[in-house]
Amino acid sequence: MTKGYLGIDIGSISTKGVIIDRENHILASCYLWTEGNPIRAVKKVLKRLQKQIEKEDVQVVSVGTTGSARKLIGTILKASIIKNEITAHAIGTLSKYPNVKTIIEIGGQDSKIILIRDGIVIDYAMNTLCAAGTGSFLSSQAKRLGVEVEDFGNIALTSNNPALIAARCTVFAESDLVHKAQIGYQRNDIIAGLCRSVALNYLNNVAKGKKILEPIIFQGGVSKNIGVVDAFEKILNTKVITDENGHFMGALGVAILAQKEKEISFSFDVIQDDFQTTSIHCPHCPNHCEIICVNENGKLIDSWGNRCERGKVPAN
Repeated sequence: MTKGYLGIDIGSISTKGVIIDRENHILASCYLWTEGNPIRAVKKVLKRLQKQIEKEDVQVVSVGTTGSARKLIGTILKASIIKNEITAHAIGTLSKYPNVKTIIEIGGQDSKIILIRDGIVIDYAMNTLCAAGTGSFLSSQAKRLGVEVEDFGNIALTSNNPALIAARCTVFAESDLVHKAQIGYQRNDIIAGLCRSVALNYLNNVAKGKKILEPIIFQGGVSKNIGVVDAFEKILNTKVITDENGHFMGALGVAILAQKEKEISFSFDVIQDDFQTTSIHCPHCPNHCEIICVNENGKLIDSWGNRCERGKVPAN
C-alpha cells in the first residue's frame, strides 16, 4: 500500500487539490472553480482525486489545508495541519526549485510576493483589497473585448506597439481601454498593453520596495498567460520561470507539511456527509462577536469567532 498525503488549497476563485506520495510525487490532482461555495467545491475535488487513484493501492493518511477557506475546510476534513498560503506556497515551490529567491503569485482576486533566501522566507506582501491586475480583472477585460481570456497571451505576443493602459484601478483601466479603442488602437496592441499593465501594477504595488532576485518563479492562474509572463521578463530584463503545475504549489506545499503530522484515518466517505454553516452574534458583551458554527449531519463539530469564553458555542 502507498501512503498518500492530501493537500487542499481553497481560494476565493479556485480550489486545488493534490495527493502526493512520500517522495512528493503528485499521484492525483484537480483544479476547479470555487463558485462561492468552498464546501461543494472541495467535495467535487475529492471525487475527482478519488477517481484518479481508485485503481491504485493508495491510502490517504494525512490531510493539510491552505487558502482563504483553510479553517472551514480543515475542520470538515479533520485536517492534520492548517497553514497559511505564504508558508504553503514557499514549501511547495522549494520542493521543486530549491534555489528560488522570488515567488510572484497572481491569482483570481489577489496577489502576493514571497522573498526567499537560503531556503527561508524572509519577507512577503499580499494584495487582497483590490482586484486590479488579477485574473478576474483580465477576465472582465477579455469579455469587454470579445476575446477568450485563454487567447490573451498569444494575441499579446503579436503586438509591436503595446498600448499604455492605466491598470492601477479597474474603473480607470476600463475607461482607458475604451478610449484606446476609440482613438484607433488595434485590439492586439490593447491586449498587450493590458498584459504589461498587470505586470507594472504588481511591481509598483505588491512588490514595491522589495528586492527581486533570480531565480524568479511566476505562479497562480495569471502565470498561464504568456503575455503577462513576457511583460514581466521585459520589464525585469531577466528570465521568469513558470511551471505547468504552478497553480498546485499551495496544495503541494501543505501536503508536504502534512507528511510531518500524525497519521489519521481519512475516508472519502466524507463526500457524502452533509455540512452546513451558520453564523450567530454573541449578545453577552459590546463586542457582539460574529461566531461561525459548522455542523456535520446536523451535529456541531466546531465554531470560531468568539473573543472570550462567553461566546463559546457548546457542542451538541
